[in-house]
Amino acid sequence: MHTKEKTSSVVIRFIIAIVIAIYVLFPFFLLLINSGKATSDITANPVSFAGASFGQFAENIQAVVNDPNFMFFTSFGSSALITVLSLVLLSLFGAMAAWVICRNKTIWSTVIYFTFIASMIIPFQVVMLPLISTFRDVGKFIGIPMLQSVPGIVFAYLGFGGAMTVFILNGFIKGVPYDLEEAASIDGCSPEQTFFQIIFPLLTPVITTVTILNGMWIWNDYLLPSMMLGQNGKVMTIPIAIQKFVGSYVKSWDRILPAALLAIIPMIIIFLIAQKQIMEGMIEGAVKG
Repeated sequence: MHTKEKTSSVVIRFIIAIVIAIYVLFPFFLLLINSGKATSDITANPVSFAGASFGQFAENIQAVVNDPNFMFFTSFGSSALITVLSLVLLSLFGAMAAWVICRNKTIWSTVIYFTFIASMIIPFQVVMLPLISTFRDVGKFIGIPMLQSVPGIVFAYLGFGGAMTVFILNGFIKGVPYDLEEAASIDGCSPEQTFFQIIFPLLTPVITTVTILNGMWIWNDYLLPSMMLGQNGKVMTIPIAIQKFVGSYVKSWDRILPAALLAIIPMIIIFLIAQKQIMEGMIEGAVKG
């Protein structure tokens, strides 16, 4: 009787897993098959294989890459530069802030920490318009353009992504024995040496997790770049470039879908390579936090 119940439970869980997998993968399936169709076939029946072919797929991809408005290599390069710079700064400064907040047992550290937490629940739309005017004024004050520039949007991502980064890293650092830092101090290490030689290497698993999560968000983000970089600025990310295929009355689906497919491939590859590290970082952060 116990064996039958166990078998039934396994079958039910398997069926549920299959249903969830279909639900999650179905949009990607539609994206893939419709990337190999002409616009007329896509609009006629988007869930059918009719009209899909590898030849049409190759033609659509080539058209996207060679489109002068999309600027494939420029937009990919801009997205890669913005994403990499943002992730490096988020990981470095986020780890520093989390360590200082965690180890300084003062009322001000607690206030700063809860300020980070509170900022996570504020919708972006609330600060959207003040953000642009503030960045414009800051750019005039310091003499460096903060709008339509890479430094400006990287600084914005540093602000919006810092709260989650500090929150996750802080939970992990709480589980790191303070004895390690005391031993380093006795050996003559400065606080900077203690952080970079002792603490930061221990944060590698959870930093990997935070980097992937922030990376997927920054790479795919449309709203913030469209506001700070503009639709026709010198710097253009992939989501903004894809928007150029959307007209007021006509949408070039045979360009939009292949472009979207090209945009998500790097994130899929990175996620597949680093999925083990992501899960380890999330588990270790949860257990130690």
